This record gives sequence, structure tokens and C-alpha cells, in this order.
Amino acid sequence: MMGIGKRDTAIFLAAIALTVLGVVRVFYESVVPTAAWGLSFRQEGTAPVGNAGTEQLRQYDAAYIGDTREKVLYLTFDAGYENGSTEKILDTLKAHKVPAAFFLVGSYIERNRDLVRRMVEDGHIVGNHTMHHYDMSKLSDKETFSKELTDLEALFKETTGKDLPKFYRPPQGIYSQENLKMAKELGYKTVFWSLAYVDWKNDQQPTKEQAFQKLLPRTHPGAVILLHSTSQTNAEILGDLLTHWEQEGYRFGTLDELFG
Repeated sequence: MMGIGKRDTAIFLAAIALTVLGVVRVFYESVVPTAAWGLSFRQEGTAPVGNAGTEQLRQYDAAYIGDTREKVLYLTFDAGYENGSTEKILDTLKAHKVPAAFFLVGSYIERNRDLVRRMVEDGHIVGNHTMHHYDMSKLSDKETFSKELTDLEALFKETTGKDLPKFYRPPQGIYSQENLKMAKELGYKTVFWSLAYVDWKNDQQPTKEQAFQKLLPRTHPGAVILLHSTSQTNAEILGDLLTHWEQEGYRFGTLDELFG
């Protein structure tokens, strides 16, 4: 019987090492960390890197960016409360014929039913930002997690007579792998973002120039844009923003298209 030579042994060990590395890589790429959503911008005008990759998110029907080969933008707003800016935002969207998605919490719908109905009548998507805006990563059982979403569904149905579109955005962008799994099991698409800026501090609103400096250089094909409808600055600059993006050759897509 012939023995195994040193060369054969080396080849065998190398094959084992490659196999192990492949298993580790597959495991790593399939695991989504518990975290607050974050982005790393490496070059102006190009897509940022999220703290979970597109393939990692896709397995849970989640996304933060669209097709980076196409000049399309997906405009979304988060609304935890109303401070008088949303009507102007809706007027601007209507004037530009731009579709958007508004992620709402329970108290917003309860206190602003006419605005919510207008969002629907104007053809916008209303998404689920949960009933109480909790840190959802701390809700580990499916029943509690589900109630945060289904209670908002019921409130939306009571307000508009329509079923809530199954798009979910985690409050504060905080999520876990188990959250994403539960959202998918409930039929939801989870929507993160690839472009945003600090616009939610009412006592520290950015100037028009500061907002443009943050948003325009980072605009990229396939961007999912997150703005807060509570921002007075956003209400004031939205028309100019949309005009600029249109002049740059961008069109505006819907979340149905993003996940289509």
C-alpha cells in the first residue's frame, strides 16, 4: 500500500482549509447583526456601504438601496408627530408628481387622520413605523412584536378603510436578525435607507445650505432617501431638491418597484 506523500498531504490540508473558509464566509454573510442602521460613504455620488449587505438583507425581504445602475430615487419620510410641515410637503410632492412613502406611528395616525387620508388619496404609500415607536430589537417574542405592527394596521384601516401596505421601518433604525425574520413571517418588507441627514432636531434645524451640502453630494443611483416630515427645513427645500434631482436625470420610484 502506497503512503501519502508530502505534496499530497499539503494539497489535502489546503483543500480542507478552503472548505472551512468557505463555510465561515457563508455563515458570516448570512448573519445580520443587532444594531442601529448605519452607513459608510466612501466616495461622493456613489452608493454607501451599510452595516448589513444587500444579500444579507434580501434573505429577510429587507433592503436599503435599489439598483445602483439606474438613476432612480426612492423618497421616504418618517413621521413620529406633526408640527405643521407635512401639508406643505404633500403640496410639493403633488406639484412635482413625485410618489413617496410615509412611515407613521400610532399616535400620528390618531391625531392626524385627515393628513393620513390625504397621503393615501394623493397616491403615496403609508408604511408601518410601529404603534409605539419602541426599540423593536428588545421585543424577542413574536406575539409582542406582531402586536406592534398589527395594532397600527387596524388603526390605519379604521382611518382610511384600506389595508396598510406591508412595508416596515424599524424605529430609530434599530433591528435584529430575529426582528427581520419575524417581519418577513408577517408578510412585511423591511425598508432601511442609503441617504439621510440629521434633520429631526427641531431646535437645531439645518439651514438650506447645510441640508444641500449633506444631501446632494451623497445622492446616488438607487438611493432610498430618508427625510423627516417634522423638519421645517425639509418642507422649505423639498421643491428645490426635487427640481435638482430631476435636472440631474433622476426619476422617482415606489417601494413596490424597489422590491419588485
